[in-house]
Amino acid sequence: MPCYRCGVRQTDPVRGASPWRRGVRRQSQVLICPACQREHDLDLDHCGACGSTMLICRLGEVECRSCGSVRLAQSAESGPSLVSAGAHGLSERAPGLSEEVEAALNRVLGRHPGS
Repeated sequence: MPCYRCGVRQTDPVRGASPWRRGVRRQSQVLICPACQREHDLDLDHCGACGSTMLICRLGEVECRSCGSVRLAQSAESGPSLVSAGAHGLSERAPGLSEEVEAALNRVLGRHPGS
């Protein structure tokens, strides 16, 4: 999954904690790259109880990692769905992904382009 702001994709991590951060934006789980984390306005959703942006979205719920508050994510009837919001954003921010995957497979399998 790419960074929701700049579209750069996460690479294989080095040992230790990942410098990438998770967040929730418009009811959808997003990743934020280290460069974009330096921005002051990430436009992330906030916890209704404590105001924190340390949220995770899973199984139709949004949970605050700061205070533990859990709420239901918006349903398709009341707003964008988790799946459609994430899938739509990915397709717009990751052009050329199929070409990159094909090139990686060619390198691993020892194929030459055009063969």
